[in-house]
Amino acid sequence: MRLSNLADYAVVTMSAAARHCGGGRTSAAELARETGLPAPTVAKLVSKLVAAGLLRSTRGAGGGLQLARPAAAISVADIVEAVEGPIALMACIDGGDCVIEHDCSVKPHAGLVNGALRGALAGIPLTRLARQEVIA
Repeated sequence: MRLSNLADYAVVTMSAAARHCGGGRTSAAELARETGLPAPTVAKLVSKLVAAGLLRSTRGAGGGLQLARPAAAISVADIVEAVEGPIALMACIDGGDCVIEHDCSVKPHAGLVNGALRGALAGIPLTRLARQEVIA
């Protein structure tokens, strides 16, 4: 399983936004410059992240973007779900097409698998990704 590029870019964008915590607001253009992502992509992501309640946008003089809640209270799962929707490794849990659904012995356990995946991503706070140094 691999996340979409948009989900990857959302995590990168939110990590950059988190590095502005305490330093005032930033802009989508600034986040694009800092991350090297195309400005239209960052603008699209900002829209989704604001709609999900992860970023706050303020208009006017002194306006800009800031995290909507503390970085420690935002997880990778929150960011991915803001862009991709619910995290699921197994599509059959939400009615996805499957040719073996009628004989599948794994489907009853799909919630367990999907929950474990979401739990792993929920356990990674944005504060950890916003650090400049890598911590394993």
